Amino acid sequence: MKKRTGLFIFCLVAAALLACYLDSNFRLVTEEHHIVSERFPEALSGLRIVQLSDVHNTEYGRDNNAFIEAVRAAKPDMIAITGDLIDGEDREKEEAFVRRLIPRLCEIAPVYYVSGNHDWASGWARSLFDIIREAGGTVLRNQYVIIGEGDASFVLAGCDDPNALRDMKSPQEVVENIKKREGDKYVLMLYHRPEKLDMWAETGVDAVLSGHAHGGMIRLPFTDGLIAPGQGYFPKYTNGLYEKDGTVELVSRGTGGPKWRFFNNPEIVVAIFEHG
Repeated sequence: MKKRTGLFIFCLVAAALLACYLDSNFRLVTEEHHIVSERFPEALSGLRIVQLSDVHNTEYGRDNNAFIEAVRAAKPDMIAITGDLIDGEDREKEEAFVRRLIPRLCEIAPVYYVSGNHDWASGWARSLFDIIREAGGTVLRNQYVIIGEGDASFVLAGCDDPNALRDMKSPQEVVENIKKREGDKYVLMLYHRPEKLDMWAETGVDAVLSGHAHGGMIRLPFTDGLIAPGQGYFPKYTNGLYEKDGTVELVSRGTGGPKWRFFNNPEIVVAIFEHG
């Protein structure tokens, strides 16, 4: 009797862990975060940016329809892709994935992209950028654009991942150039790696959208994730909002990546920018 009870309990626990594993790795969720600042243009208050990070050519549903519909349901004014759109392991497959995905996203809202480490490690990053541009997306490579007009506008900038060119402009140089040319406009930076929050705070940008950490992979109660690329064990920046000296960083858990998440669903992030 005791053996049967023990076996039953073991099977019950194993089934619960399996269910949690499957849910954590394959159920895509949408999370909203509000970023409030007196510096954000009042006329643009309520702006919704869907952030997609660490997609790693992962699809949801037949022909990726579940993913597209989830993005559409979030009602974005803009879509920001913050790196690692691909894995860099199968160029033919990944090219086809990007050619299918970007045009469909562009039908929903304007798409802005910055590179991640896997995009560069693929060896065909420049071709990837061309595909995104040809599909209607904007690639920000240590560059910026102005969103809106006059006082009702802000700077949207993007800096390449450190895996890019050695002689490229530094993030500090990019921000210095923005401030020199655009004055005191609100600056939103797209950047793949979240562990650089201190650097962005020093430059004085207002907000940063990042990814890369995959939510810390395994999230247990009272943890910020257990392990993340670039941060090692018990990482500091893995999910949600962080603040340093007036600079707010929003870190996405990503929509793809290695299939060993636990209590850490892949997510579509909706950043809602408000004046206040």
